[in-house]
Amino acid sequence: MSAPIKLGGLPTPRASAPWVVQKGAPPCTLQRQRSRSSCVRRASRLIFASAAPAESHTLDAQVAVVLGTQWGDEGKGKLVDILAQQYDIVARAQGGANAGHTIYDSEGKKYALHLVPSGILSKSAQCVVGNGVVVHLPTLFEEIETLEEQGVSTERLIISERAHLLFDLHKEIDGLREEELAGKKIGTTKRGIGPAYASKAYRNGIRVGDLRDMETFEVKLRNLALDGQQRFEGFQYDVEADVEQYKEIAKRVLPLVGDTVELINDAWDEGKRILVEGANATMLDLDFGTYPFVTSSNPSIGGVASGLGLAPTKFQAIIGVAKAYTTRVGAGPYPTEVFGDLAEDLRRIGVEYGTTTGRPRRVGWLDIPALRYATRINGLTHINLTKLDVLSELETIKLGVGYKVDGKSITSVPSEIATLEKVEMEYEDIPGWQTDISKVRRWDDLPKNAKDYIARIQELIGVKIEWIGVGPGRDAIVIQP
Repeated sequence: MSAPIKLGGLPTPRASAPWVVQKGAPPCTLQRQRSRSSCVRRASRLIFASAAPAESHTLDAQVAVVLGTQWGDEGKGKLVDILAQQYDIVARAQGGANAGHTIYDSEGKKYALHLVPSGILSKSAQCVVGNGVVVHLPTLFEEIETLEEQGVSTERLIISERAHLLFDLHKEIDGLREEELAGKKIGTTKRGIGPAYASKAYRNGIRVGDLRDMETFEVKLRNLALDGQQRFEGFQYDVEADVEQYKEIAKRVLPLVGDTVELINDAWDEGKRILVEGANATMLDLDFGTYPFVTSSNPSIGGVASGLGLAPTKFQAIIGVAKAYTTRVGAGPYPTEVFGDLAEDLRRIGVEYGTTTGRPRRVGWLDIPALRYATRINGLTHINLTKLDVLSELETIKLGVGYKVDGKSITSVPSEIATLEKVEMEYEDIPGWQTDISKVRRWDDLPKNAKDYIARIQELIGVKIEWIGVGPGRDAIVIQP
């Protein structure tokens, strides 16, 4: 049995707010191994304090795709924000407002995005909401208003006329459906994402382009509401109020609506550079994830082709984003999950609370079989390993390297939930580096043990880790040469 994991020094929240130690608080249950003066220095540091700039790196790919490889919340938005400075178009292909991307600009200002692509912070990139996204327009306009108040122009935003609309009735159905499941709840965000995709599959959904003909739109919305009323006892939705609301919404949104399939393919023909921003992640994929504890779309590479109308032969870089550990929101099997004081400390240090829901995330060690599985499905060409700094105080880091079921090794992620719930994780113990790396910007300046951890992950998955995140700021990234 491995030695217990210990954190040296006091846990330091990975957030811009000052770290405050409350008087009378119980002593940290994890061993303190560094001097008090060192802890004080760490407590008083500012995440966005001046640091040497990250090494420059231009991605040589006309079309690059950024995908989540775990259960979401890996930090995709930050990499998209960094790469967007090099691209002409940044596009979302699937998901809805259940996606949450938190970005910090170079001055430490925080932006929380849900439907608007993370490239909106680049002053030159056109941002596309593709046909595979489900769009709740009131939420989108709230997000636009917040961004405008923060000084971010959203004039470069275009929404696919083929994207499906998500209504408040879908949110109502989402909640009612979860109640029906009782003790077997999926743990959705209750943002109506699943029911909106269900309407699309039932072929009674309503698309953004339908707002051009309000007479037909009204008929479709009333029929959609009737379907929900007939199916769910207790269904409450004022369809007439929504019909009137959408008459006003249509006037506002139609100037932003266009044929994004033509736009993106014309841009490719012209040699423009396109960056695709994934939402959610592979282990939540409707086909490849831990079904039924998954999202309602395909956050894997297939969802990019179907969600934008861009042929896969045009994808030149497929970048997988993975945390240096793992997190998960909602129900479902989670082989490397940790509990107790260690989980609480990692959650606090990593600020592991949902951007969209605020829910505390479950926390676990890095799961190599799951990451290798995501690598193969998506054909990853690069990896961005994020939040390495969160592990900086650990004396020993556990790396989940293999699955065993009933004493037998299995080589991939099992499709059956019952089997996955029985998985025993095989771990390797990796020595920690126990030093602050949040100001490191060059590969040569990373501690040897941090490099060794990265090298072992690369060895096990067979893909180079190109970018290493060491903090939430835009500049807090290390590029491996």
